[in-house]
Amino acid sequence: MDTLLIKDGIIVTMNPKRDILQGDILIADGRIQFIGHDSDIKADREINTHGKVIIPGLIQSHVHLTQALFRGQGDDLELMDWLKKRIWPLEGAHDSESNYYSAKLGISELIKGATTTIVDMESVHHTDSAIDAIYESGIRAITGKCMMDYGADVPSTMMERTEDSVKESLYLLNKWHMKDNGRIRYAFAPRFVVSCTEELLMRVRDLAGENNAMIHTHASENLGEIGFVIKDRGMRNISYLKKIGLTGPNLIIAHCIWLDDDEMKTLAETGTKVAHCPNSNLKLASGIAKIPEMMKMGINVSIGADGAPCNNNMDMFNEMRTAALIQKVRLLDPTVMPAEAVFELATLGGAKAIGLEDEIGSLEIGKKADLAILDLDNIHTAPSVEVNLISQIVYSAKASDVITTIVDGKILMEDRMLKTLNEEEIKNNCNKLISRQISKSRIIRDSL
Repeated sequence: MDTLLIKDGIIVTMNPKRDILQGDILIADGRIQFIGHDSDIKADREINTHGKVIIPGLIQSHVHLTQALFRGQGDDLELMDWLKKRIWPLEGAHDSESNYYSAKLGISELIKGATTTIVDMESVHHTDSAIDAIYESGIRAITGKCMMDYGADVPSTMMERTEDSVKESLYLLNKWHMKDNGRIRYAFAPRFVVSCTEELLMRVRDLAGENNAMIHTHASENLGEIGFVIKDRGMRNISYLKKIGLTGPNLIIAHCIWLDDDEMKTLAETGTKVAHCPNSNLKLASGIAKIPEMMKMGINVSIGADGAPCNNNMDMFNEMRTAALIQKVRLLDPTVMPAEAVFELATLGGAKAIGLEDEIGSLEIGKKADLAILDLDNIHTAPSVEVNLISQIVYSAKASDVITTIVDGKILMEDRMLKTLNEEEIKNNCNKLISRQISKSRIIRDSL
């Protein structure tokens, strides 16, 4: 059994006592075996982290790897124009090669920013190639193909028959769910009510229950979207999802900006999870979710960067900082969303969202060894003494401060060098592929 000893770091445990301590972490068989000081411990490999900070791997509960290739292609548009004029034609232009490299591009950025676990929604087609990239990279992921069988102004390359959508989802679930000792898990991913028939949503409800799988969707991101759902289904998003039996602990909903009191009560009572995407919500001018109010009601909230074309990065440090700041100005109260609360959303909040709080989200003996090592001795984080460490991480740190990222005890990045992915190859291929994708997307868009 290979062992790894991370020596003499400042450990942000996020354990029940929220201990921050100086010491060592021994990893064996992908799990944390020891935390503390023991000069007699020997290991096959040692990493000296004196003066460095060790944190639980960050968990992003809503991303789109399939969109990483489209960074910069959907700027300065509101949600439905962004989808119909740019993103759906671009996603519909994907082939296996482009989706594979889009996923690799997104994963590379995530690993370099200390994200060790993601909840990913792929596009309608070529999901297999993206999960190949996930498998090769070593990142932990809950992922699924996007499901769309309804809607106007949707490219033919993005529209499916209900039965085909279900059949492809089940094929992917049977192939990938619980792969590599559970590192990869499948989630059913109906895009949102706007693009799904009631038949499809109810099939998802039943299949997720039968297969013990998560459901990952969007809701109440934009006022126009809500108006459409009221007109089309006769009620607001969350009320409709509750009516058809989709709400519950296995459902993660991205955004949830425009909720009324009854909808928030529904989320709390049913245990439905919310993925907060602050920078995406700002860039698309969608609004600001009532996160402090949701948390007070006991709703599980976690954080995600969403997709590269609506952000335009996947940096969890940027998301944490923004998540804190926008609530302070929304409520005109600097005490809301303190750094400690935000850091918890990015770690244990994400773990609880996917039902893995007993496995990841904190650094504790017996848990999976998902962690990152930060160098906070930089000019933008100085002084690095006599400062609240969690505040320093949330308000001052950047993705570039991450020097090492580890998942399941395996080093995915060390000294800023990716170990499982070829960064130069990925950049070169993405630079070649994007021109082809734009040309194909224009043809698709012009055919609408």
